[in-house]
Parts: sequence; C-alpha cells; structure tokens
Amino acid sequence: MNVYDSARISDVLAVEGYKPTQHAKDADLVILNTCHIREKAVNKVYSELGRLKSIKKPEALIAVGGCVAQAEGIEISHRAPAVDFVFGPQNYHKLPSMLTRAIAQIGKKNKHQRIIETNFPAESKFEFLPNVTTSSSSAFLTIQEGCDKFCKFCVVPYTRGAEFSRLLEDVLKEAAILVNSGAKELILLGQNVNAYHGCKGGLSKLLQALAKIDGLKRVRYTTSHPSDFDSELIKAHGDIPKLMPFLHLPVQSGSDRILKNMNRRHTIRDYMELIENLRNVRPDISFSSDFIVGYPGETDKDFAATISLIKHVEFSQGYSFKFSKRPGTPAADMNKQVPEKIKDERLSCLQTLLHEKQTAFNKNSMGKTIPVLLDRYGKKANQLIGRTPHMQAVHLNCSSLKQTKKYLGKIISLGISATYTHSLTGHLETNSFNKRKSLKEYQPV
Repeated sequence: MNVYDSARISDVLAVEGYKPTQHAKDADLVILNTCHIREKAVNKVYSELGRLKSIKKPEALIAVGGCVAQAEGIEISHRAPAVDFVFGPQNYHKLPSMLTRAIAQIGKKNKHQRIIETNFPAESKFEFLPNVTTSSSSAFLTIQEGCDKFCKFCVVPYTRGAEFSRLLEDVLKEAAILVNSGAKELILLGQNVNAYHGCKGGLSKLLQALAKIDGLKRVRYTTSHPSDFDSELIKAHGDIPKLMPFLHLPVQSGSDRILKNMNRRHTIRDYMELIENLRNVRPDISFSSDFIVGYPGETDKDFAATISLIKHVEFSQGYSFKFSKRPGTPAADMNKQVPEKIKDERLSCLQTLLHEKQTAFNKNSMGKTIPVLLDRYGKKANQLIGRTPHMQAVHLNCSSLKQTKKYLGKIISLGISATYTHSLTGHLETNSFNKRKSLKEYQPV
C-alpha cells in the first residue's frame, strides 16, 4: 500500500510542478513514506533522516509521511530537526498547502515550529486526488483502508484508522484509467481487503465487475483476514478466470491458544476449512502467509503447532518475523515476553522450513510452460522479470534490446528451465519443448 500511496503522492506533486529524481542530493523535496508495523522499519526512518541531513541541498525540504508520521509526529519533530513537515497516510491530499506553508517558513526564526498533519479528516483523501497515472503493466489499486479487528500486536487500527471502503464506481473508474494506460494486472489493496463494503455484494461483486473490463488480464487482492471470507468470495475464485490462483492469507500462528491471545478471531480449524473450501473451487490455488514467532507467552508447544501447520498446508511462500513491541498495542505490555535468543532460534527454524516449501513448490514448475507477465527490466542487460499466476518471479534473458522492448508489458508463455528458492528461469518456447508438461489455455497477450 505504501507503494500505491507513494505513486499517488507523486500524482499530487506533479500538479504542483514536481517530478521524481533518482538521487536525494538533487531533490528540492524529499519525502519518506513510512511503515510503523515493526520496530526495525521505524529505526530505519530515523537513520535515513540522519543520512539525508548530510547530503541534501541546503534549501531542500524534508517531509515524513505514512504510518510512522501518524504515530510519532511530535516525536519526529523533536528527534529530527531537519524535518519540515509531517503528515499521516490520510492527509497526503493536503500536500500542496503543506508545501506552501513550509516554503513560507524558510529563513524564518520559527522554521522549526513543525507542520504536522496527522488528524483523521472527515472527508476521504480520494475525493481530492488527481487522476491516477501508471506506466506499469502491473498496477496497485487501493480499494479499502483501515482495520476494525484490533489484533493485539498490530498498530494498523491506530495509524490507518477505522475500515473505509471506496465506492464501486470510483474503483471501476480508476481501474479503467490504469488499464487504458497499459496495466494488464491490477492488485487490489487494503489492510483488510476482503472486508470491502463499497457496494452490495462486497469484494466478490467488485471482482466480477473488474473482470468485465476489456484489456484487463489478471486480478489479485491483498491482504486478507481469514474471518472475512464469505461463500460468494470463495465461489469467485472458481468462477472468475482473471482472478489469479494465488492468495496471501495471514495466519500468524498455528496455535489456537496464541491466536486467541492475539485476538485473531479465527481458529486453526477455521483456517484449514477455508483453505479446503478454496482448493475445492480452485484446485491449483496456492497460498502464502504471515507468521509471528515469539509472541508473548508462546511456548515450545505453540511454536511446534505453527511448524505443523506449515507442513500441512504446503505454503508456496511465507513471510515471518519476530514479535516486535509496538507502542500503544496491548501485546507490548503483556507478561511472559519471549527472550530474543529464543525468538532468533524459532525464526531461523521456521524460515528454513518455509524456504524448503517454497523451493519444492518452485521445483514443480520445472519443464512446464507458464504464462508470465513480464512487467519490469532485470539487473542484467536485455533481461526481463515477470510473475506467474502463482506470483513466482521469473527471469527471461532476451537476445537483444529490440526483443526486450517487444516483450516488456506482455504476457508470454515461457518454458521453465531452472528453479530456485525465490525465482524461476524462463525461455521462449520452441517446437522442441516438451508440450506435454504445458499449462493449458494461455497464449501470449
């Protein structure tokens, strides 16, 4: 979502005459769009502010936006005097007025009276943003923000606010603009995206409407809460071919005791029934998930339950983290905090298993022909990178710059000639390739 927000911030600033630059030393304005979900991310903000102070132009402005700004606006003004203004994630439509005020303060003695915009405005920021722009064949589209679940470890309800859904017609309008600009894939975003209520019928109704857009080939959505899946959304995974067979479905722990303590509102039985129901309507669907190790009170038995769940589900990807105390959340002050050494040991064990599962999943792609949306350039000359329907990264080494430009932004059927833990290597199909292992129905688009 921060990637999407950063793009919309650029749209707002473009109207004011700003354009992106690759190097902070050349910038007239530097904005850090931040995440507050873990302590490490917050520490990086202050580290980067210290670095910027020494390399930016003397007259350049520095702003901090996003969730760290929302949670620590006053603290930022004290710890980082070089920052000119601070704004939360619901206030970036106010950037023009903040800029005007910040520029007016340059050279004044009261310059360090910081501009802080961290209120939750009554109006939606989306009502004031200019039309979205994109040059990518895979584009993000925020449809929902905020969360009402109040998991005890999570800051999102405090930094993003209550659940809010954009109206169906507004989402479809933005989707049409993105597709007309060249996007072939849309990734719908929300802190609790399947709680979308911008129309009668919810997310399943929105997905059906998006599937009717000519030129749109792929749809995904993230991040989901297991408690907000209804039967119609499950059914949509079997009924809508454009809805890709990959779902990020955070579980956090394999222990019911820990889930209850987290206020996750689902049990492992609920989670497994949901997995089974989704596989019944879409047998080729794969899953990724989030895992927290070392949550307060987590025992060896609780951790073993998480390991067991991973082995049973066979996740194709996974994201795992040590429990991080977030100020203001109930879990930060809980008793029975797990020692860092034990957290480290458990995280290492869990990540080893997740890597094994991801390696095995990718290995099953060897020798198959898979449709890949080639959406960006790779690090090597004439190299493209794309994603399979199951969200696997694929590298394609083209024979020339002309060929690279020809395939960029296209969905191309590639033969998979090598597999690794985090990526695949593809090649353009020839008549000699083993067609018996090919996936059906896809052609270059």
